[in-house]
Amino acid sequence: MTILQTSIPYDPLSPRPLPGIQSGSMENWLHCDEAFAAQMLRRAALLADRKKDVLALDPSAEPAAQELLDLVLQHAYPDCSDHVTRPDGQIVEVDRSQPMETLCQLVQEDFCILQKKGGEHVLTGAVLCFPASWRLSEKFMRPLIDIHGPVASYDESIARRVQRLFDGIQPGRPLWRFNALWYEDPELFQPRSANEPRDVKAPGAAPYIRSERQTLLRLPRTRAVVFSIHTYVIEAKRLHKMENPA
Repeated sequence: MTILQTSIPYDPLSPRPLPGIQSGSMENWLHCDEAFAAQMLRRAALLADRKKDVLALDPSAEPAAQELLDLVLQHAYPDCSDHVTRPDGQIVEVDRSQPMETLCQLVQEDFCILQKKGGEHVLTGAVLCFPASWRLSEKFMRPLIDIHGPVASYDESIARRVQRLFDGIQPGRPLWRFNALWYEDPELFQPRSANEPRDVKAPGAAPYIRSERQTLLRLPRTRAVVFSIHTYVIEAKRLHKMENPA
């Protein structure tokens, strides 16, 4: 099933130098768009068939995962108790003993939990249903510089800047950025080994544009940093029409 949005709530082709960070707010931390029902169905299928590929949690990150679940419920489902009713009408049980699995079923966002270990933040937990050409198994329990290893522009200078950024993130004050990736295939689940990089298309040279709205937020109690990813995929021709209306 092809899952597409009809628009993106920002200009994904607007150039911004790395890391391209902007200030956000807790009110727009999580997004819900017209692809919600379809994306949640895809997430459910991945959770059932590819659980080991889309979920990971180190025991040290369990408190952070619990705190993240509480925060998502507070903002997305403020009136929930032991279950929630999603925008698509589906009822989901809130299983606090399985925070990552529950998170996977609540919102469109993927989540990565990063904790400071020594001088770097390490990926200690994740819900990653919609990877854009990377594999959770290769990045789990790795520091930021290793996570971004295949990204040519992510050199040591950028790595130091990003680490300083992570150190300075404050609770209740999310930061966000976006990217723009050109794909031949609109499939949301695009795992790929770092040893087999994809053929990156030049802007405008592929039929689909994939944009991730990436948000950084510090959890107040555990002090872990949460990297959330809301994935948009639209037809490139639709984006061009929005840029050049008749």
